[in-house]
Amino acid sequence: MFKGLSNFASMMKQAQEFQGKMGAFQESLRELQVTGEAGAGMVRATVNGQQQVLGCQIDPALLQSGDREMLEELVVSAVNQALEKSRQLAAEKMSTLTEGFSLPGLQDALSNFMPK
Repeated sequence: MFKGLSNFASMMKQAQEFQGKMGAFQESLRELQVTGEAGAGMVRATVNGQQQVLGCQIDPALLQSGDREMLEELVVSAVNQALEKSRQLAAEKMSTLTEGFSLPGLQDALSNFMPK
């Protein structure tokens, strides 16, 4: 019976440690920046690890072309590329964060947490 309490106390301690690391993890995602490009770099979108768009740069020559549809497609493509890079980096960081923790159901819970 006491062994079970000891295991429970250990799990609670791990959960508290993990909670503290999650706060730092969230902050690191906010500071992470990645860039996606489209149209041979004529359009660039920058996002952070929390999937927030931070900026978009468009080559002036592209604006002068007057091709609105192409510009719209390139912006969407650059943003999507940046978001995908951001998700991949966040997943890599999350995997290093969870190393050494053996809380039941942790991986399932975190898969719901990660931005899609």
